Amino acid sequence: MDVPLMAAKAYKYKAELLVKDYLLADSYVPYASVLGGILMCKLSYDFTRFISSFYFKGYASLTKMQKIEWNNRGMSTVHAIFITLMSTYLVFFSGLFSDQQDGPVTFRSSSLSNFTLGVSVGYFIADLAMILWLYPSLGGMEYLVHHILSLTAVTYAMLSGEGQLYTYMSLISETTTPGINLRWFLDVAGMKRSKRYVVNGVAMFVTWLVARIILFMYLFYQIFLHYDQIKQMDTFGCLLISVAPTILFVMNMIWFSKILRGLKKTLAKRH
Repeated sequence: MDVPLMAAKAYKYKAELLVKDYLLADSYVPYASVLGGILMCKLSYDFTRFISSFYFKGYASLTKMQKIEWNNRGMSTVHAIFITLMSTYLVFFSGLFSDQQDGPVTFRSSSLSNFTLGVSVGYFIADLAMILWLYPSLGGMEYLVHHILSLTAVTYAMLSGEGQLYTYMSLISETTTPGINLRWFLDVAGMKRSKRYVVNGVAMFVTWLVARIILFMYLFYQIFLHYDQIKQMDTFGCLLISVAPTILFVMNMIWFSKILRGLKKTLAKRH
């Protein structure tokens, strides 16, 4: 065999080992993905500021705090799109949590699922830091409870590999975030009486009902279905699965009632 060809194959083999043993090694995935999530937040925050300054004339006239919240909402929208797509794929299409797989569903994880959770951990760290730094301008106590609870549950699932199915089912609820942010953007832009605002309100109502009410009921059904497997988990993991979805569901119901009242008021004004 030609010497240069043998050398090329040897280098290729060494490169593949490097990627497999180091860059994609399970022990490095959580830390790399958390840093990636924080970097994603920084880039999306700056990108929102850059795009808005060029394509939204009213951006320059916003107050400093409004600009910060505007950019922050752009950041949360990017994370919401990412985590919704990945959660939906992992729960319903990847086969990772399929009943046809061997072993308890509560202990299943993969490099991809750990990486995805790590990105979400990075987001919750960055967003929680902003909320605390500017408290209460970016959100009150309910936002703190939501973020601390989410951060704890997602971090535990990432590091332990336990209960990832239920974590991802909860994270699908982030699909409502873009609509919530768009409603705030329209309000700040002075488009509260526009048709877009009404359509957005209806869309928010529907997505919230599906992703944060009906889906959570399905989540509770899955917890009941696999409760014998859940009891095999670590005590802290069992506690998280029992408490976290319940608290989030109660908060979802409270926010849903506010959305419903707001939609009724908007439709009444339009009428």
